[in-house]
Amino acid sequence: MFSAVFGHLASVVVEEVVVDDAVVVFAARTATREAACPGCGRVSARVHGGYRWRLADLAVAGRRVVIDLAVRRFRCRTAECGRRTFVEQVDGLTERFARRTSSLRWTLEKIALALAGRPAARLARHLSIPASANSMLRLVRGLPDKQPDTAPRVMGCG
Repeated sequence: MFSAVFGHLASVVVEEVVVDDAVVVFAARTATREAACPGCGRVSARVHGGYRWRLADLAVAGRRVVIDLAVRRFRCRTAECGRRTFVEQVDGLTERFARRTSSLRWTLEKIALALAGRPAARLARHLSIPASANSMLRLVRGLPDKQPDTAPRVMGCG
């Protein structure tokens, strides 16, 4: 059951789960020993340091979900690479500079596209996913423009 609901946590090691009245906190860490540099693609196992990354996730049973993820910062071993250090990313869970999981961002985007602004924020709050009206609008503005599949066949007026 756990993997059915939290399948996106399969690539990390969940060390502790704390359930409160309003929030569920997963304390987790990455399971890999090395990571690929996003600049040059070379794999590095040289750890430079680390920190904890708190990510908001989809709510469960009316409770907010927070993933307290321990990530490591690696040194890039390529001298020509412009990056000295980089942080490991977990596929399907983290995105660079994000404070939400990919699944939560996708869900909020769909709510924001349907309702936009304050109504979207109210629905998200009702679903135990706190988000401001400005955040919802920012999500819509950040989406790529949809390109038409075909060019118009008729131009002008009849």
